[in-house]
Amino acid sequence: MIRENDQAAGLRGSKRPPRVVRLKPGGQGTHVIAVTSGKGGVGKTQVSANLAVELARAGKRVLVLDADLGLASMDLAFGVSPQYNLLSVLTAERTIDEILVEGPEGVHLIPACPGRYDVANLDARQRAALWDLVEEVAQDFDVLIIDTGAGIGSNAVGFASYADDVLLVTTPDPTSLRDAYAMAKVLHRRAGVDRVHVVANQVNSEREGAEIHARMDGIVRRFLMLELGYLGAIPRDDSVREGVATGQPFVLRAPTSMAARAVSNLVRRLKVLEATEAHPC
Repeated sequence: MIRENDQAAGLRGSKRPPRVVRLKPGGQGTHVIAVTSGKGGVGKTQVSANLAVELARAGKRVLVLDADLGLASMDLAFGVSPQYNLLSVLTAERTIDEILVEGPEGVHLIPACPGRYDVANLDARQRAALWDLVEEVAQDFDVLIIDTGAGIGSNAVGFASYADDVLLVTTPDPTSLRDAYAMAKVLHRRAGVDRVHVVANQVNSEREGAEIHARMDGIVRRFLMLELGYLGAIPRDDSVREGVATGQPFVLRAPTSMAARAVSNLVRRLKVLEATEAHPC
């Protein structure tokens, strides 16, 4: 059983609702983005990693939380090798500040621990305690990106519910679409999320991406009081596969590729650049 960090012990039994991260007095507020999916294998972590790097290249101080707590892979996406991870925090061996790892373009990562069942299945109290610690360190950043686990598990839904913007990644595959709808339904009904942005990944054309959103939106309008926005599409692109293989985000490895340009478009449509102010040195 994971022991909670002394910093989080005061949360025992807490029933407080999720809170948006806020900066220190005088700050503009940390913008929280959750990237999630209904199933694995749709490119969620690559979207998270490249979105983080693109925001950093635009001048934002970016923190990434690998919230796929038991099957962590964000370290591989960034090509880094953390010495410590969230298990060290949850067992009170390290503070959360001590496990931060700097990745490409100055992006900072809170790494998770792969292959740990207990970490992958935090209860609500442990998750709330962990979120309090994340809030503290996030105060020094403009943007916090949460890469959730795939599927409708309590950790994925719980962490996604903390975000200002939820990005739901899906592909044209029918199973992916079905599971994406399931995730949207659970986020809305169990976590009170009232708006989700669809990102259509691995598409053959912009038109295919728009059709994916239209199909999902038609179902959502029939059964849910949920606003299903469309953030855009990321095409099939060899640069994505090469980035995965080398541990280098494709927005850096192939900045003129179709996939990299698509991520740049996602950033603009999110309006994060206009919504946050860079911190003074």
